[in-house]
Amino acid sequence: MRMRATVASSVEQRRASEEQRSKASWKTTNWRSRLRDFDSTVQSTCVDAISTTLAHGRAGIEKEMTTALRNISPFSVVVTFIFPTQAPIVTSLPLRTGQASLRRRQASRRPASVFEVSLSRRRFACRKPSEIMRLVVTTFIGLVFGFFIGVSFPTLSLTKLNLPSGLLPSIDLAYIEGKYTNCWSLMKNNNNTKSTSPLKQLKHEAKIWVPSNPRGAERLPPAIVEAESDYYLRRLWGKPSEDITFKPKYLVTFTVGAGQKRNIDAAVKKFSGNFTILLFHYDGRTTEWDEFEWSKRAIHVSARKQTKWWYSKRFLHPDIVAPYDYIFIWDEDLGLEHFDAEKYLRLVKKHGLEISQPGLEPNKGLTWQMTKRRVRQEVHKVTQEKEGWCSDPHLPPCAAFVEIMAPVFSRDAWRCVWHMIQNDLVHGWGLDFALRKCVEPAHEKIGVVDAQWIVHQGVPSLGNQGEKEPGKAPWQGVRDRCQKEWQMFQIRMANSEKEYYQSMGYDVSNYSVPMFS
Repeated sequence: MRMRATVASSVEQRRASEEQRSKASWKTTNWRSRLRDFDSTVQSTCVDAISTTLAHGRAGIEKEMTTALRNISPFSVVVTFIFPTQAPIVTSLPLRTGQASLRRRQASRRPASVFEVSLSRRRFACRKPSEIMRLVVTTFIGLVFGFFIGVSFPTLSLTKLNLPSGLLPSIDLAYIEGKYTNCWSLMKNNNNTKSTSPLKQLKHEAKIWVPSNPRGAERLPPAIVEAESDYYLRRLWGKPSEDITFKPKYLVTFTVGAGQKRNIDAAVKKFSGNFTILLFHYDGRTTEWDEFEWSKRAIHVSARKQTKWWYSKRFLHPDIVAPYDYIFIWDEDLGLEHFDAEKYLRLVKKHGLEISQPGLEPNKGLTWQMTKRRVRQEVHKVTQEKEGWCSDPHLPPCAAFVEIMAPVFSRDAWRCVWHMIQNDLVHGWGLDFALRKCVEPAHEKIGVVDAQWIVHQGVPSLGNQGEKEPGKAPWQGVRDRCQKEWQMFQIRMANSEKEYYQSMGYDVSNYSVPMFS
């Protein structure tokens, strides 16, 4: 009996052991089967998703993935799609437990083991090295393949995808899009007009070109072009709009040397605060003028041994002096005891003078009868000269004529005269006979103001800046240059007119250089 009991007990133990091994084998077999089913299902799902993407675009991803993945397994699947045209899409899909698996577990009436519950965490730990390598290679190939798939799609905002809120409960799409869009935009083709903003596309297709802009500024939008400037002084601080509390309407320039400081100081006081004062220093001594209070507000330009017409051509461009109604370009050796600038301009405006000068004291420094002051007269525009000097009473020097020592130009007249000044003819001799070409009718718009008159002192300060030659004083070399420039200017003017008339088809065979052009 004891033997039988022992044998029976041994048989029961062997049977229990075999049953346990059978259960363990079933669990292992069932786990491996589930893994194989999961791998094949996931692979099939990814292939279906990719096919749907290629066929229907990104809009088909949601439906395909949601339908295919809900019954795969009781754990979550993370699906990543990469589209180079914008940020990656990372989707976490919580999947429900398969109903068939639940029914099998209920039929067998066995509880879910800890091994099954934690399967999603232990799966990768149980893989063989070959399986891990296969997973890595598959992942890498999938990323590359997804990258090239994304290239073929237009830009699509993540926030515009109509995904159910249950699919993406914890992902802020706007944050992802904002974080990665800049990175992906660096990889886009600049020539892809589909992904270009409307403003950039407009700039690319329609270049700015405005022929009416100043030369060289045709590529700028007209509203940004500043074609003119001024001599208004500005601060280095504060608001630019508050820099200028008062804008002078007129400009007066003197070409000066330090030896004429007292005379210029007296002359400047004849001009009101409505004038901008501009001094051209031919001797380079600018700091010596700081003793005068007005000099601290004046504009100082210095270049040694240069004339006022050299300065005028380079620093009085019409677009620079455009804010000023009238421009005075005067010598330094003028006496202004009987002159008032504001009264002078009132007479200029009254008589419609575009180019003018004050009358000269008749007893000193007088060259032409036209510039001689006439007593008890406001303005005169014509005169009588020496016999044979005036071929026409309306032409210089009998009319339409002022000298170059103290001319006053309106803004429009100066724009024409500036273009007539020659760069190399620095003394300006002969220019006074050609001023009539800039206004019409010249004999009515060029005149001398008698009621406001000045004295020409005849100080050869600039003439002494010449180079001394054997047997000649410095001023003689300067005078010779002046006379040569007068002849050169006459010839240039006559030739330019002849070329123009010839180009227009006129007969110029009898055209000659007049005595006073």
